[in-house]
Amino acid sequence: MIAEAAKDTLRQRGIRLTRQRQLLLDLLDKSGQHLDAEALYQMAHQKDPKLNRVTVYRTLKLLKEGGLVDELDLMHYTGDQHYYETRTKQEHAHIICLRCGKVEEFYGDPLHKLRRQVESMFGFQILIARTEVGGYCAHCQVLRSQEVELARRTLAEAGAVEGRKPARKKSS
Repeated sequence: MIAEAAKDTLRQRGIRLTRQRQLLLDLLDKSGQHLDAEALYQMAHQKDPKLNRVTVYRTLKLLKEGGLVDELDLMHYTGDQHYYETRTKQEHAHIICLRCGKVEEFYGDPLHKLRRQVESMFGFQILIARTEVGGYCAHCQVLRSQEVELARRTLAEAGAVEGRKPARKKSS
């Protein structure tokens, strides 16, 4: 992220871009990951041991309100946890595996086309769009089909055992 652009954006809102705020913004921008507040704190604390959690949470709120950071829920894969990324990236969709939690980013014309269709159809001016798609990655599809097959066989075997009549004792 260009530091001057961030400074200008915050300055317009009456907010200074302090050294700690710049550090957090840089970590979010350059990590290449979707970080939650705790992971961001851990990374930042390694670079600046004086930084505390409260500063991280306040800064994330401030950067979000300042339009520099997006807060994502990523299909709530890990509960109600929120993740953050800078808004410097071009618009993209998040593709989330609901089994392993892997997150991929999808860029491309289909997203732009969808945006134009929504704007045209509803006469709506889109300022920000977030798209999340949940499903199973290729690896998890294989694992899931194996689990389904194993469950099917287990149920079939259990049904076969339950379906047998118990042997009767001969009366004397």
